[in-house]
Amino acid sequence: MSELTKNVKPLDDFNWDEFENGAQVSVSKEELDKAYDETLNKVSEHQVVEGTVISIDKKEVVVNIGYKSDGIIPASEFRYNPDLAVGDKVEVYVENQEDKKGQLILSHKKARLSKSWERINAALENQEVIQGYIKCRTKGGMIVDVFGIEAFLPGSQIDVHPIRDYDQFVGKTMEFKVVKINQEFRNVVVSHKALIEAELEAQKKEIISKLEKGQILEGTVKNITSYGVFVDLGGVDGLIHITDLSWGRVDDPHKVVELDQKINVVILDFDDEKKRIALGLKQLTPHPWDALDPELKVGDHVKGKVVVIADYGAFVEIQPGVEGLIHVSEMSWSQHLRSAQEFLKVGDEVEAVILTLDRNERKMSLGIKQLREDPWETIEVKYPVGSKHTAKVRNFTNFGVFVELEEGVDGLIHISDLSWTKKIKHPSEFTQVGADIDVVVLEIDKENRRLSLGHKQLEDNPWDVFETVYTVGSIHNGKIVSMVEKGAVISLEKGVEGFATPKHLVKEDGTSATLGEELPFKVIEFNKDSKRIILSHSRTFEDAQRDEKRAAKKVRTKKEDSVKIDNQPAATTLGDLDVLAQLKEKMEKGE
Repeated sequence: MSELTKNVKPLDDFNWDEFENGAQVSVSKEELDKAYDETLNKVSEHQVVEGTVISIDKKEVVVNIGYKSDGIIPASEFRYNPDLAVGDKVEVYVENQEDKKGQLILSHKKARLSKSWERINAALENQEVIQGYIKCRTKGGMIVDVFGIEAFLPGSQIDVHPIRDYDQFVGKTMEFKVVKINQEFRNVVVSHKALIEAELEAQKKEIISKLEKGQILEGTVKNITSYGVFVDLGGVDGLIHITDLSWGRVDDPHKVVELDQKINVVILDFDDEKKRIALGLKQLTPHPWDALDPELKVGDHVKGKVVVIADYGAFVEIQPGVEGLIHVSEMSWSQHLRSAQEFLKVGDEVEAVILTLDRNERKMSLGIKQLREDPWETIEVKYPVGSKHTAKVRNFTNFGVFVELEEGVDGLIHISDLSWTKKIKHPSEFTQVGADIDVVVLEIDKENRRLSLGHKQLEDNPWDVFETVYTVGSIHNGKIVSMVEKGAVISLEKGVEGFATPKHLVKEDGTSATLGEELPFKVIEFNKDSKRIILSHSRTFEDAQRDEKRAAKKVRTKKEDSVKIDNQPAATTLGDLDVLAQLKEKMEKGE
């Protein structure tokens, strides 16, 4: 008997004879409708009833609740239950007994919502495993349909492993546990990770209890950081430090392993509680030094790539895991303190000479300057004494200028060898760092790898000429170019300078000469060896005045002597006159 007819009762007073003979049934339509209605379930709008699924397609699910028509529910309301089948009992909410088309309108979603809050709370209290449909992504996790309620699934609660692609879970039905409910705001938090954590914890304890140093295990790359790789050993995480990934240098762990890659690792160490486990990957392969050519020796040439560079030198990898250090002092024959970055950079392919090789300590030192001839071996040939060259100024000291003639060949120009004529207090007054300067080799110090150089020697010594021009007593025009505490520096012709003390700067009117004045000066001292000329402006007029006074005095004395001779008595002899004349001459000479 069908669901629709099982409750139908025959009328007690129905006249079957009349019905069979085609006679009119003396039953009114109202009575028939009443009898029909009584055979159906009594349903009211906005109530929850139980129905039976009678058909399913992609868009709709048809449900019979024992009413005069079947109800239609959108298939989307059953996404949480992909196993729904014809004949299943489902709860439905009666929205409308009859719409404009006479259709019974039901909602499974509202029926679930009306009871879902009670079921959600019960699931939390009883730690029940429930099913939910992952609807979409949201910030920090996913939205899950559980009993028609939208619950939040944090990203960290999807799985024990970090999730990189959340979209792969959208549209899936999974099992969950309710882990938190906010009663006031009716917020629900669920977790899938909680279902497998208990099992993993037991598995983790078993793995930890069996861990031993040197043990080789298979793991899965879980996370890659700048300092190393985290590997899942089956519920237990270990770290491969970047230095234990490869025997060669690794600047980016991504170049060695990939996420989710399965790799074999060896346990290097762990703490007492075995919470921090240090793993190694390179230890599973032989050390590259063991495979180094046994014939390789000091003096051999090798090629490699610069992998690390510091101020003190560069590390060159000649084969994976085998490196040699080129100290900065082995990069150039120059003795200047310089940085390795001036010669090499990371990635450079270089050829070098093996200087030291220690296979036990696995250390090797290399040199690149040895590929070029040491310029000091034949310094006398290229830079003989007296030869002229152009050098580059490297730096100054108070006593001279350090210059470089070529890489590794340095020299010093003493401050006294810069100019024949100028008084130079500091070399910066004469040249500047980085400038070119012409030099002549004066002396070779091969042992200390240093040349003594001169600049002024490129020209003849002008003091040989000055000696004949600036004689003592000669007068020359000069210009005061600087004033110092002890006097003034005077520029003369031919580029030479002289010096005058303050008392020799007094002019004829009694004032002192000032900076920039051009005046006549008399040479009062000339010293070729010390290259010194002492001048005086005062002497140019004082000496003239003195000469005039002396001349006038001589004339006056002669006149007086003439008068005395004319007035001498006759008794005076010629001999007496000679004696007087000699006395006068001595007096004039100051004797």
